Parts: sequence; C-alpha cells; structure tokens
Amino acid sequence: MESTQNANSEQHYKILVLAIAIGITGVFIRFAGDENSTYFSWIANLLLILGVAIGLRTVFRIIK
Repeated sequence: MESTQNANSEQHYKILVLAIAIGITGVFIRFAGDENSTYFSWIANLLLILGVAIGLRTVFRIIK
C-alpha cells in the first residue's frame, strides 16, 4: 500500500474518533463524578490515559 493511501485510510480516522470519545468520557467523569470518590478519579484517569494512548498510536501509524 502506498504511503498516501495508508494515511487516507478510513480505518485510521474511525479509531481516532473512538480515542477522542474515550478521552472526552474520561474528562466528563472527572468533572461529573463525586469529588470524594476515588473510584471516579481512577476510572477517569484510566479512560483519559487509554484515549491518549490509542490516539497517539494511531497518529504515529498514519505518519509512518
């Protein structure tokens, strides 16, 4: 597959949208959750880290 065709692959952008949705969900839980609950904080942090990791991995695949 040619580099340009790989960068324009629809699959990359679907994964990016998913990563952004996961990250936004993490941010929403951080602010919507109870401030005294450590569970909401852990879940929010994990979702945010997961969204960033998936997003960066996909961007680096597009660049490659």
